Amino acid sequence: MYAERGSRLAGAVVWTNSPTGAGVRPVLPDGCMDLLWSDGRLLVAGPDTRAYLPEGPDRSWAGIRFRPGAAPALLGVPANELRDLRVELADLWPAAGVRRLRERIAAASDPASALEDIALERAAGAEAPDPLLRRLVECLDEGRPVSATAGELGLGERRLHRRCLTAFGYGPKTLARILRLQRALALVRSGTPYAETAVRAGYADQPHLAREVRALAGMPLGELLGGGG
Repeated sequence: MYAERGSRLAGAVVWTNSPTGAGVRPVLPDGCMDLLWSDGRLLVAGPDTRAYLPEGPDRSWAGIRFRPGAAPALLGVPANELRDLRVELADLWPAAGVRRLRERIAAASDPASALEDIALERAAGAEAPDPLLRRLVECLDEGRPVSATAGELGLGERRLHRRCLTAFGYGPKTLARILRLQRALALVRSGTPYAETAVRAGYADQPHLAREVRALAGMPLGELLGGGG
């Protein structure tokens, strides 16, 4: 069973997911990166460009999902180096420090809250998030073209692309596709018909929506939603 709540860290979400017996479900691209805890392991989920299917048996997880563009400054690694990967935190931070964090989380009554505390401590010593990145996400999530967004932000498209690789793991066009997918899924889950969803989310038509869902989620929209994805 999946549950989430807003975090004390601005823009982040704290979540847990425990086995339900329904099988492992794919994790869909959302423009975010996560710090994860499961079975004594601390991992980082890099930014996905396609659906990620967890390996092995279904198991319990706790995590904190950082808002798009926020994680690289906290983790100290460019997002594009972690694209489509799940890596041990000890591969990014000193092993001794990560070992102490694992012991701390293992001793906590609520691993998800312990992860949140670690993220807050890390954020206190990191640079403030770049407001330009937040505005970029807002513009693309409103469906604005990349070229117009670059102009509004006062950046050339090449410079914008480089900034996006570091912050999000991929270029602005891929980020726009992923944000559009999430808009579409939210509309369909709220009961909006597929054809209306396509128009409101910014697709050319319903077949375009269907192609993008297959490309990014790895399955048709009906199957995705029917499985509770």
